Amino acid sequence: MGKQGKAKRGIPSKSDFNLWYPAIVEIADLVDKRYPIKGMDVWKPYGLRTMRLIDGLTRQEMASTGHEEYNFPLLVPEDLLDKENKLVSRLKAARELGIDPSELRLEEEESGFSKEVYWVTKGGDNELEKPMFLRPTSETPMYTMFSLWVRNHADLPLKTFQIVNTFRYETKQTRSFIRVREIHFFEAHTVHKNEAGATRQIEEDAKIVQRLMHDLCIPVLISKRPVWDTFPGAWYSTAVDAVMPNGRTLQIATYHHYRDQWAEAFNLNYEDSDGKTQNCHQTTFGMSERLLGAIVGMHGDDAGLILPPSVAPHQVILMPIAAHIDQKVSVTVDKLAEELRNNGIRVFVDHRDLRPGTKHYDWEIKGAPIRLELGPRDLVSNQCVLTLRTGGKVEVSLDSISETINSKLDNISKTLRERAGIHQKELIQQLPDLKETDTGWVIDGVIDEGMVYEFPFDGNDADAEIIEKITGLTLLGDCQPCYSEEVPCIITGKLTTRKQHIARMY
Repeated sequence: MGKQGKAKRGIPSKSDFNLWYPAIVEIADLVDKRYPIKGMDVWKPYGLRTMRLIDGLTRQEMASTGHEEYNFPLLVPEDLLDKENKLVSRLKAARELGIDPSELRLEEEESGFSKEVYWVTKGGDNELEKPMFLRPTSETPMYTMFSLWVRNHADLPLKTFQIVNTFRYETKQTRSFIRVREIHFFEAHTVHKNEAGATRQIEEDAKIVQRLMHDLCIPVLISKRPVWDTFPGAWYSTAVDAVMPNGRTLQIATYHHYRDQWAEAFNLNYEDSDGKTQNCHQTTFGMSERLLGAIVGMHGDDAGLILPPSVAPHQVILMPIAAHIDQKVSVTVDKLAEELRNNGIRVFVDHRDLRPGTKHYDWEIKGAPIRLELGPRDLVSNQCVLTLRTGGKVEVSLDSISETINSKLDNISKTLRERAGIHQKELIQQLPDLKETDTGWVIDGVIDEGMVYEFPFDGNDADAEIIEKITGLTLLGDCQPCYSEEVPCIITGKLTTRKQHIARMY
């Protein structure tokens, strides 16, 4: 991303993203990373408000699509993990062998996910008869209850979600919002009569993602993950990736089609209209605080955050200027704040006894979309000054100020989408040609780890492995949408419309 620039007000240049990102999340007062457990940050009010606004957008989508919110317990008994381990290990082994899962014997199963969870083995001074663990996700506790709730076809579809904290024993380098041990997690779980119903849910999830990403001003790559990178418990997985400024992709959402694989293991079935017992089909849809990480990384600049108006805790900062000279300034500012609030605009009145320049810097760092300044001379002219965080300053009339502000907020969102779209296009290149020689495959060009590469691909797993080894990058899977016209596969030469991306992932 270029040479490291000089720090501005303690903020490293974004040209060194790996230095800028961890610094800005603290300088902008989103979190405090000094809590004495690695990967567990303290959410500060500004960061928490932003995350709750993201949650609010998600809840609106869930309400409009018929999902009901639940809250399941944090602790899960060990035997449920064993049940999940057996299912997932069997499905993983069957996939690798290319056989039906029912053909595998129990003793052929692997140990599963026990090393990834936090265990609870004591209650007070007493050893627990049945060890428990902190949920890493909630398939097992939720599906155990679903099997009690679903009895016949009238109980379906069951569409649930929860927004909770989950815990995973992350051993890699942690990074706020991106890779943590305590995760702010959204998960939707649905149950359907048949495969077709679950497939329609996946299509609905895709539309929800499009609307959310539009609100957050984040362009994304949507890919059906390759078989080897599909969650073993899923029939197929679709992932949503944002391209960060350093060229790495950040997976910010996934939705999985489970078919009836989990239902069979958890005895989740129903009586159909003919009185016959049928296995349910299921889907899951997950997102996390990585959404906030993507917003920080995608929109911020050398001066601080730039928050999309949809999730900015304060969309407008009202700044009285020289209020000590004319008391009417503060009175007018407070009236403006009330008017804006009454029109659904989130405002903050900065009455602090500080120099205007200091206030400007503070709110620039925090990424507030608009700063509104009003002083004695503005009272005379019935105007105020608006400074947009995306750039630009303009004098506007106080008449119809709410309409003016809403228009400017819409323009800011549009600007952020355009900038982010340009940013993504600049970081995606065509993969150089591959050539097969007597000593193996070689690439006709240089691979930059700070780029995402696009190419047509219709080969098999072995062909995919060649591409990953020769580039040192990871295949994201079949991109949606695909090419509009057929082009030759980069390995086989076969004409295909399948579009693939390969990148370094977080």
